[in-house]
Amino acid sequence: MAEEAQQAVQPEAEMAPLVFEQPLNERMRTFLRLDFLYNQALYHNEMQSQWGSRAAMNSLLDILAIAARSDVRADVQKELERHLAQLNVFQSKPGVDSARLRTVMSNLLRLRADLVACGSNYLAGLKDSEFLSSIRHRSAIPGGTCEFDLPGYYAWQHRDAGARRADLERWAGALAPLAESIHMLLKLLRDSGTPQKVMASHGQLQQNLPQGRTFQLLRLRLDPALGLVPEISGNRLMVSVRLMRQEAPDRLQASNDNAQFELTLCF
Repeated sequence: MAEEAQQAVQPEAEMAPLVFEQPLNERMRTFLRLDFLYNQALYHNEMQSQWGSRAAMNSLLDILAIAARSDVRADVQKELERHLAQLNVFQSKPGVDSARLRTVMSNLLRLRADLVACGSNYLAGLKDSEFLSSIRHRSAIPGGTCEFDLPGYYAWQHRDAGARRADLERWAGALAPLAESIHMLLKLLRDSGTPQKVMASHGQLQQNLPQGRTFQLLRLRLDPALGLVPEISGNRLMVSVRLMRQEAPDRLQASNDNAQFELTLCF
């Protein structure tokens, strides 16, 4: 208890920096959303309460909605192939950690094999489930998954917590090859950039992107003690950052102060 109290009164200067990410293309936007939702589903599925099960279900249905709209699996396969081709070039270069390179390539090959093995109809079981379909359709209505709307869903929530968790793990299992591949791709992408210190003059920064390289993700590392929130926009040619100050819980106001932060462009 004393240790918990000591942690609670840590000085603000020791707070971990905030890292904001901005996708620079639509594919990366989709990948970040799916990774967020899958991690959220896994987190809530560890809870014992029916509210935890409901939250995990909502995340899984959101993943299904995104994955069903476009051929995300093909996009992930292309990215796996691109990274494998890039890493293969490094095998013949001096100074490379060969053991680490082999481990990364082995993981990518395994993920690619799992993704191929699940087939193009990997979502069929989730789409064809009457139980999941009923929840998905009613979720479009505010409050549409109440007890009187979906008595079967209500009854399922009152099953044993272990049984609910097993069901959710089974449904999530169909998405695991896709989600694990995306998680690995994002890790490699985040490690690909070189951080640089930049200064936002009067709260704003505009920077042209170097030509000849396609950047996919911007990462902005900001000291929370500054009390600033970045509004980021970007494309393949330029990125723009405007720093906002939290003046009240429900209002952000443009900052006119100079502020330094760390910027990383990932490719």
